[in-house]
Amino acid sequence: MIGIFLITHGSLGEALIQCTCHVLNKRPVQMVQLGVSAQDDPLDLLPLARQMLALADSGQGVVVLTDIFGATPSNIAKKLIAPGRVEAIAGVNLPMLLRVLTYRERDMHTVVQRAVSGGCDGVLHIK
Repeated sequence: MIGIFLITHGSLGEALIQCTCHVLNKRPVQMVQLGVSAQDDPLDLLPLARQMLALADSGQGVVVLTDIFGATPSNIAKKLIAPGRVEAIAGVNLPMLLRVLTYRERDMHTVVQRAVSGGCDGVLHIK
């Protein structure tokens, strides 16, 4: 099973996990989150991020989900990338996270593809 690691601003990651728990009626395994605050030094968080990555990895890899590309959380995620084993996706939202959970038993390529399409397809103009 592919692990999930959310690296986000503040408590967004934990809020997404709580929403997932509500939808699924349980907390998914192999899912961790790291909230980054304005006063955090990214270089200080990198060792912690590596430890948390190891917690989420059962040997099949980890998808790292982050909120805004180019911001501190995504810059930390970028340092964790190991192509094919640790992949990072920016723009996390609840549909994306649910899609990762749905396909995490498959291969990394499929999970990444489904995550991105789920995140995009989950954005709709409600009329």
